[in-house]
Amino acid sequence: MDFKFTSEQELIRDATKTMVERDVDPILAKHDASKPLPKEAMLEIYKSLAQMGLMAPRLPEKDGGAGLKMLDYGFMFEILPPVISMSILAQECTAARIFAESSPEQKEMFLPGILAGTKICCTGTTEPNVGSNPREVRTTVKEDGDELVINGAKIWITNAGIADIFNTTCSEGKDERGNSKLRRIVVERETAGVQTREIPCLGLRQGHLGEILYDNCRVPKINSLGASGDAARLLTVTWNGNRPLVGLAAVHLAQKAFEAAVEYAGVRKQFGKFIGGHQLVQKQLADIETAIVTSRLLCYSALNAMDHGERANGTSAMAKRYATTACETAISEAMQVHGAMGVAEETGLEQLYRDVRMLPIPDGANGILALIQGRELAGIDAFR
Repeated sequence: MDFKFTSEQELIRDATKTMVERDVDPILAKHDASKPLPKEAMLEIYKSLAQMGLMAPRLPEKDGGAGLKMLDYGFMFEILPPVISMSILAQECTAARIFAESSPEQKEMFLPGILAGTKICCTGTTEPNVGSNPREVRTTVKEDGDELVINGAKIWITNAGIADIFNTTCSEGKDERGNSKLRRIVVERETAGVQTREIPCLGLRQGHLGEILYDNCRVPKINSLGASGDAARLLTVTWNGNRPLVGLAAVHLAQKAFEAAVEYAGVRKQFGKFIGGHQLVQKQLADIETAIVTSRLLCYSALNAMDHGERANGTSAMAKRYATTACETAISEAMQVHGAMGVAEETGLEQLYRDVRMLPIPDGANGILALIQGRELAGIDAFR
């Protein structure tokens, strides 16, 4: 692998960094860090991100997307504040899933606002009693004349509280093995029978993680996407891309903690000299940097494998599991370098630690990811 960025990649990184500093950071700073951003503020951020092609980076240019390679998308993703990058991940994955399963008529109905960043969307798969195995989905869809009727609940859904469009995974019955036959239904917020609520969480508190309730929710039949049973395959394809991206969100947080630790080591004196001159602190800094670099490279490697058409189930699972774990440890070490200041709100490290702790969960909890990697190595499925 060539580890040197091309001139085009440098331009992508620089443009993303400039955009974040100019258009994103000031909005985040203007609002309470402990509460979800108002929808108007998120739409303002989305407007800038849409101009960078981040509403649909995986879609071809001819179809209204940015046509980015996954590795180039990863370079951009790492620069975004994770509270925003995780929202964008929900947005663009939903766009990719709707695109993949839509007829031309459906694309025209649902995608223009999503790609322009004027409509916020999400994918609802996880349920109160269904997490890692989407085949157990219990939210039902039934046909009633010219309409589809949905009943059930989704939980831990990014963007749920502010979404205009919900790409909902439903069950229309069981197959011969007892698994749910999955079907995707696009539900628009103004549809009667849809309610959402925000879920207060440990970290990423300016984001929107919530629950969706469907109570005899009625939508036109035209809102049904793809052929019955295709949803599970499409989930896996997008999850493979998401996992190293989530790992890079952890890298973003750890990098900020590392930079703070290096700076503090050069100004804080103890035992007659700057603490950066003490052997233990130097080892801590070396360990932090090593965790960041290895995490970043592992995520880049997984994204690069996808760009080259390689099977990425195991590599993407490994990248996310390693990066989120290593970067959580790295931030903890950076807090140790700061001593008592490491737990003070004014340094911001405690927020980085709370935020990074959120990342091992989405797109496959780390225990499940270990089993996915193990399945790829052993050739035996541990799930069933």
